[in-house]
Amino acid sequence: MELYFDNSATTKPYDSVIDVMSRTMREYWGNPSSLHTKGYEAEKKLNEARKALLDSLGVRDSHSELFFTSGGTEADNLAILGTMRAKARNKGKKLITTKSEHPAILEPARQLEAEGFEVVYLSCRGGKVDINEYMSALDKNTVMVSIMTVNNETGAVYDVKKLFGMAKAVSPDIVTHTDAVQAYMKLRLNPEAMKCDMMTLSGHKIHGPKGIGALYVSAECIKKRILSPHTYGGGQEKGFRSGTENLPAILGFAEAVKTGIYPTSVGELREYIIKNLPSEIRPNIPAAYAPHILNITLPDIRSETMLHFLSAKGIYVSSGSACSSNSGHANYVLPDFGLVENEADHSIRISLDPSLGYDDADRLIEALKEGLNTLVRSTK
Repeated sequence: MELYFDNSATTKPYDSVIDVMSRTMREYWGNPSSLHTKGYEAEKKLNEARKALLDSLGVRDSHSELFFTSGGTEADNLAILGTMRAKARNKGKKLITTKSEHPAILEPARQLEAEGFEVVYLSCRGGKVDINEYMSALDKNTVMVSIMTVNNETGAVYDVKKLFGMAKAVSPDIVTHTDAVQAYMKLRLNPEAMKCDMMTLSGHKIHGPKGIGALYVSAECIKKRILSPHTYGGGQEKGFRSGTENLPAILGFAEAVKTGIYPTSVGELREYIIKNLPSEIRPNIPAAYAPHILNITLPDIRSETMLHFLSAKGIYVSSGSACSSNSGHANYVLPDFGLVENEADHSIRISLDPSLGYDDADRLIEALKEGLNTLVRSTK
């Protein structure tokens, strides 16, 4: 039997999600922008899905918006580039983010640097944002702060509510954004309570389909026209993301939200794995952590070597972010966390799901023990 411990890379869609998507393609195949009955039926379903996601976030302000995108990456790009480029007066001003963000944040940030914007990358040693560094960076020249809620590789939970509150205290005009892809449906989120102007979500991390994401945007940002589109066309999604909406994926996303359960049992399973790991394996535990992600460092065995060993046994883990593991780039998150380069090269990520049980954890632990006893140790 295969065991899937790579749920931070992607999740298996719920059966109900597949059923909803199939039904949508059979029954609600009209274009939501069309004025006839088939278009109206599709638009009604689209609006129901939008409301389901907003309700899941506890959003009360009816003027706040949620725009569907092709995934978390596009939503992050829309937030970062759409905010920083929205006003001519922003040119050359500052974006504050962290060194540990997903590439969907870091690559747009580097593009902005090439255009003459200032970008400050904060350290996150031990899974905590350096507050002194952050306070030194915050000033009236800051346009935006973007800090993820849960780190995709270490599971570190950043106190974005506190950090965003500090930003708003410096200037209420600073736009706050969080990539909540790894936090959504794992932790209770409310962007209004978190002082969060924009929030990125993704479908395939919560047992929904791939190729669908969303960006929450606060009523204040809409009112002040703080966000500008970077995809132009027919004006769908109120002009912020043109292109005919992917209704099967959108309804599948909403179904995953309705079906999903918060993984309270997963935290107990994570602790069980930590307690029963071989003594040679070190868990990398952040100051505050999400229940579903565990990063561990192996003794003198490269992560890729152990990954293939486990894979041959039908046990699937990750040696880094799936979005960048094939790029050939060195892991940058773990060194920022505090690991030296050699340790980062010997670390794997285990990401859990409520479908996994203690017997599954035992099988993983036994396979890790076998790997320690049989695999060739590295010399550096």
